[in-house]
Amino acid sequence: MNKYLFTLLLSVAGTTTCFAQANIIPAARQTKTIAITGATVHVGNGTVIANGTVVFSGGKILSVTANGQAPQDDVLVIKADGKHVYPGFIAPVTYLGLAEFASVRATLDFTEIGNFNPHIRSLVAYNTDSKVPPTLRSNGVLMAEITPEGGTISGSSSVVQLDAWNWEDAAIKTDDAMHMTWPVIPQSGGGGGRRQQILPPELLAERRLNAINELEQFFSEAKGYAAISKPTVTNTRFAAMKHLFDGKQQLFISADTQKDIVASVNFAKKFNIRPVIVGGNEASLVTDFLKENGISVVVREPHTLPNSTDDDVNMPYKNAAVLANAGINVAVSIEGYWQQRNLPFMAGTIAAWGLDKEKALSTITLNTAKVLGIDKTTGSLEAGKDATLFISTGDALDMLTNHVEKAFIQGRDINLDNLHKQLDKKFSEKYGMKAAN
Repeated sequence: MNKYLFTLLLSVAGTTTCFAQANIIPAARQTKTIAITGATVHVGNGTVIANGTVVFSGGKILSVTANGQAPQDDVLVIKADGKHVYPGFIAPVTYLGLAEFASVRATLDFTEIGNFNPHIRSLVAYNTDSKVPPTLRSNGVLMAEITPEGGTISGSSSVVQLDAWNWEDAAIKTDDAMHMTWPVIPQSGGGGGRRQQILPPELLAERRLNAINELEQFFSEAKGYAAISKPTVTNTRFAAMKHLFDGKQQLFISADTQKDIVASVNFAKKFNIRPVIVGGNEASLVTDFLKENGISVVVREPHTLPNSTDDDVNMPYKNAAVLANAGINVAVSIEGYWQQRNLPFMAGTIAAWGLDKEKALSTITLNTAKVLGIDKTTGSLEAGKDATLFISTGDALDMLTNHVEKAFIQGRDINLDNLHKQLDKKFSEKYGMKAAN
C-alpha cells in the first residue's frame, strides 16, 4: 500500500476513534443560587478561609465568608466539609484548541507562514469541540489564553473559558495581547542527523542585529500608520497593531537570556509599550530591572533542565520563587496543549522550591489574571467576580490528592467527563472482566 495512503487511513481512523469517544454538552446557565459550605476556601490572593462558605448566583459570586453556614434563602447547598474550594486555574500562552493530533498536520492551526503576522487572530481558529479541554477541566484548569506561534510576530491571543459551544461563547477577553519572539543569535552546528554550516560569530551577530533593525522598522511604520485616522491605503498587518500603541493591547515577548530580556523591554519602552516577558529563564538575574519597570513574567514550566551547564540544576524549580519573592508578578505556563492539565502541579513544584503555597497558587490564578487583564472579573474568589471555581477533595496542587469532583464556569455546573476517563473506564472494565473469568 502506498505509504501516504496508509498514513492518511491511519489519521482518519485515529480521528474517528477520538471523536467517537466523548459527547460532552456545554452546561446550561445557572438558574438557582448555590452555596458551598464547610470547605477550606483558597481565595487565590494568598488568603485561606477555614470552614468557609461561597455563595454565587447568576454566574457571579455573592459572598465568601468564614462562618460555614448557608444563607436561609432558597438555595442549593453543597456540603464540602473537609474539602477544598479553589478559583479556576488559568493556562496562559498555550495553543490549546489550535491542535488536536500532533502527527496530523491538518489538525495543527497554531502557526502561519511568514515572519510578521500581527493580523493573525487565534480566537477564530479555536476549536471548542476539541477533546483536550475536558481533560484540563478535570484538574481545575477552567480558562486559557489561546496563543499563536511562529515567526517574529505571531499574532493576537484571546482568553477563553473551557466550556462553550463556539469561540464566540468561549471568549472572555478578545485579542488581549500581541505575541512576539525576540530575535536571538541562531545556533550553529549539527542537528537532526544533518551537519549545518558553522557560521562565524561576527556573521551570526550581524544577522541578529539585522533582524532587530527590521523589527524596529516594522514597529515604527505600524505606529505611524496607527496615527492616521483614515489611511488611504489599508494595511491589515499595521492595522492589527493599532491597539498596542493606544494601550488597549499588551505585548508578550518571548525572551530568555538576561541580555535579551533587557533589550526587549527597552525596545518596547521606545514605543511606549509595557511588555510581559514570556520564558525568562535568566529573569532572576535582572530582578531589579524588571521590578523598576513594572514587568510581569510568565515563567515556562519548572519541570525542565537549565539552559546552561553552569547553572544550578534546580534553577528552573526556583526561578518563579526568586522572582515572586523579589516583588515581581509571576505567572506559570506550560508548553503545548495536552500538557496543560499538569499546570497545577507546576505550581506545586514552585511551592516546594521556595514560594509560599498560597502565593504559588496565585501564579496560576490571580497573578495570571492580572497579566491577562481579567483580574477584575476572575482569578480569585471575591464578591462580584465570576463564579468560576471548583471543589477538590484534596490539595489541588498535589498530583496525589488533586481530585476535582465538581466545577463551575461562570456559575454553570460543568460536565467533568473526558476522553481519558472514558478510556480508563472502558479498559478497566475489560481487564476486570478478564481477571474475573
